[in-house]
Amino acid sequence: MDISARNLRDRLRGRLIAAAATPMTTSGRVDLDVVSRYLAGLVSDGAGALAVLAHTGRGPFLPPQVRADVIRIAVALGVPVLVGVGGDAGKGPEQGAGQARAAAELGADGVLVFPSAGDRVALHEEIWRASGLPMIAFDLYTRPCPPETLRRLLEHPGVAGLKTALLSDAMGCQRAIQLARAAGRLAITGEDRMFGPSLLWGAEAALVGIAAATVQVTAAVMEAYRGDGLRSFADASARLDRLAQATFTEPMEGYVQRMLWLAAAEGRIPATHACDLYGPPLLEEERKALSELSAT
Repeated sequence: MDISARNLRDRLRGRLIAAAATPMTTSGRVDLDVVSRYLAGLVSDGAGALAVLAHTGRGPFLPPQVRADVIRIAVALGVPVLVGVGGDAGKGPEQGAGQARAAAELGADGVLVFPSAGDRVALHEEIWRASGLPMIAFDLYTRPCPPETLRRLLEHPGVAGLKTALLSDAMGCQRAIQLARAAGRLAITGEDRMFGPSLLWGAEAALVGIAAATVQVTAAVMEAYRGDGLRSFADASARLDRLAQATFTEPMEGYVQRMLWLAAAEGRIPATHACDLYGPPLLEEERKALSELSAT
C-alpha cells in the first residue's frame, strides 16, 4: 500500500465521515455562504471528516466551478476531506481523472470513486495516475462489485479503504468488510439501513448520507459502539434506524431530498436551499412527517 493511502486509512479509522448534501435553490443556485455554514455545522456536531460531491452531494451533476468552491470550503475546515469523482452523469473515465486532479490541487485528502460501467480497476488506476490522491473504492447497491473485482481493487496501492453501501444485502456487506480488512484496507460502512449491524460485522469507520443531517444521532451510535454499554448502543441504533426507515426508502433516490428537508428542519440550511433537482418528486406530506420526526 502506498504511504499516502496508509496515512489516510489511519486518519479515517474510527471517524464518522458525513456524506454532505449540496444545498441549492429551485433554480440550481448554490450559495457559498450557506454551504460554508452547513459544512461547518456538520463538523461541529460530530462529523470527523467530510465527503463532498459524492452521491448525496450530487457531485456528478455539478459544474467545475461549483465543485471547486465546495472543495475549498470543506478543506478550510481542517478535517479530512474526500471528494466524489466520476459517475454516470460524467463524460467517461477521463472526467473522473480530471475531477481527481482538480481535487488534489485544491487540497483534498482523498477521493471516493463512483462505481461505473467498464473496467473498475483500470478506472482506479487512471484516477491514481492523474491525481496521486488515495482512493476509497465504492461497492454500491445499484452496481454491486463482484468479489474477484473487489479483491483486485483492494490490491491497488492507492486504495485506502472500501465503502460498502449495499442497502439490504447483508451477506454482501459482510463479505466486503471481510475482504477490506483482510487486505489491510479500511472497512467503511455506508449502510444507512444496516448501520449498527455493519459496525458489529467489523466496519471501522462510517461514510453515510444520513449524516447529511441528524449527524448527532449518527455520531451517537458510533460513540455508544466504542463504549461498553449494550443498552446505550441498542437505544442509539434504534433512534437512527427510525430516521433511516423514513429517509432511505422508496423511491430510494428521494433520500437526498429527504435529507435536505431534515437539514432545513434542523436549521442547518434555509428552506429555500433545500432542493434536490436530480431526484424524483416527493409529496409535501412526506416533508411534514420528516419535520415532525426530527423533532422527537
